[in-house]
Amino acid sequence: MSFLARANKKGVRAGAVVVASATAVAATAWGVAVLVGPGGSAASQQNVARPGGGDDGRPGQQPGKIPEGIAHASESGGDAVNITIDDGPDPRWTPKVLDVLRRHEVKATFCMVGPQAKAHPDLVKKVVAAGHRLCDHTMNHDTAMDKKPVAYQEAQILEAKKLIEEAAGGGAKVEYYRAPGGAFTPDSRRIAAAHGMRPLGWNVDTKDFDKPGTAAIVNAVKREIGNGPTVLFHDGGGNRAQTVDALDQVLTWLKEQGRPTGFPVRTAPEPREAPGASDAGTASDAH
Repeated sequence: MSFLARANKKGVRAGAVVVASATAVAATAWGVAVLVGPGGSAASQQNVARPGGGDDGRPGQQPGKIPEGIAHASESGGDAVNITIDDGPDPRWTPKVLDVLRRHEVKATFCMVGPQAKAHPDLVKKVVAAGHRLCDHTMNHDTAMDKKPVAYQEAQILEAKKLIEEAAGGGAKVEYYRAPGGAFTPDSRRIAAAHGMRPLGWNVDTKDFDKPGTAAIVNAVKREIGNGPTVLFHDGGGNRAQTVDALDQVLTWLKEQGRPTGFPVRTAPEPREAPGASDAGTASDAH
């Protein structure tokens, strides 16, 4: 995972569209080979989507239209918590996560990496069959994609969406887009929304990606849940035994606290964020 880097939280609007070099460099994303051009640019070029309509919370938002603003709130409202699972599907850990969710009768949102979905379509189908929702987590999990050309961002998002939906089958749709490391840009949010995917942030970073220990992951949720309802876990990118155990404990604790679970909002606008903060997935770094 040498290509992973901490996300730069500042939204950067990409410059002119750059045609990728014919020379491609192979990189490996969690065991799945993907191709990126020199300097990380995708070896493809597509037209940039330019949907109509305004940003999240803008007056005149059409009913049912997907806002471009980053979602954090829960469709269930109140004290509901959104469980989100990133970087899979993984043949070892995704089934274990699904089992924990099933035992607690909890639905979650799975943010999948395109090549991983293509490699494990059986797991994508199991996620959908269990009533969970799908989220696009790009092709290469490039946490610096906010610094890349718009054509690269578009390819990362739309190619992953295609692979995830093909793996899911049965007409299942990807309903959200989460930028790796929170590296959103106005362009990436617009592209996602134009294709039916609500940009999805998070409020609680459990830091489970770094394997700090089960207790530390659980304590992070208890400490930070006051920040908002969307919690970030991982089922890919390495050994997730701590995550599986912590998720089990967290869901037990949430039930004890009388906190239901739900899905992130898709069409409902959220209050406008402070200027300059609209392209940050959260206040903390994440993978």
